[in-house]
Amino acid sequence: MNGKKYKKKITGAYVIKRLRESWQLYVLLLPALIYVAVFSYGPMYGIQIAFKNFRPSLGIAESEWLDPLLKNFIRFFKYPDFWKMIRNTLSITLYSLATFPCAIIFALMLNEVRQIRLKKTVQMVTYATHFLSEVVACSLVLMMLDRANGPINNLIALLGGERIPFITNPKAFSSIYVWSDVWQNLGWSSILYIAALASISPELVDAARVDGASRMQIIRHVNIPGIMPTIAITFIMRLGGLLSVGYSKIYLLQNDLNLSASQVISTYVYDIGILGGQYSYSTAIGLFNNIVNIICLLIANAVVKRLTDTGLF
Repeated sequence: MNGKKYKKKITGAYVIKRLRESWQLYVLLLPALIYVAVFSYGPMYGIQIAFKNFRPSLGIAESEWLDPLLKNFIRFFKYPDFWKMIRNTLSITLYSLATFPCAIIFALMLNEVRQIRLKKTVQMVTYATHFLSEVVACSLVLMMLDRANGPINNLIALLGGERIPFITNPKAFSSIYVWSDVWQNLGWSSILYIAALASISPELVDAARVDGASRMQIIRHVNIPGIMPTIAITFIMRLGGLLSVGYSKIYLLQNDLNLSASQVISTYVYDIGILGGQYSYSTAIGLFNNIVNIICLLIANAVVKRLTDTGLF
């Protein structure tokens, strides 16, 4: 009986009391809630056009439902280049996933630097590239890898080798995309791990040193276990975007000669949705993409939680 009364108090008068006492904090939270509601949950209303013959003149509500309902999905699965796009998307995302430890290693190395000025200089240099727009970053990549006048090909020619057409070579596209992304975002991606390393108790490190542990042993037995929850969460989030590759950077690096390796789901959606005006079909592809990502997120969360006792939920 007491339990029921307590539960009623929590859900009723207690909540109202807390709202009255801390209403200023909830007012500060209100813009964020409105933003999420409008830009994250509001657009979900438009998902239904994946199952409709959407016509802008009629609007979402008045457009007719497809018969069969999954017609757009069936069309996508029967698309001749369906498996090629899936393969290209997975090759890039899995390659990117393989570089996941780079930010962790960089944070661990930076944490060992004792000279404050050097540490801050390295942080500033590596963080700065994150703020380059993708247009500028891709322009730099194209300039560096240019066959005729690129510094890398000039160096190869200077050493007596033949110039290599990096940008037009489909086999090199995944490497160019992934490692240019590592160059641009390495410092920024390491911020979470640097913050997690800063939260490790200095007493643990001092105790390890007293016991005779070397720097590598401290990193292995103190630092890495200390940031393991952060690593687990970020790894789950990365797996949750397994089929998500931003179209803009790929579009900027894409050309007719590397199209066999650079045509991914996001660029296809851009071509048929934005340029082609096939909104229902492109929405269906986007919905399929998100469903796969959610399934990957749930599987990754379950596996990581079982292995490390850390998960998103």
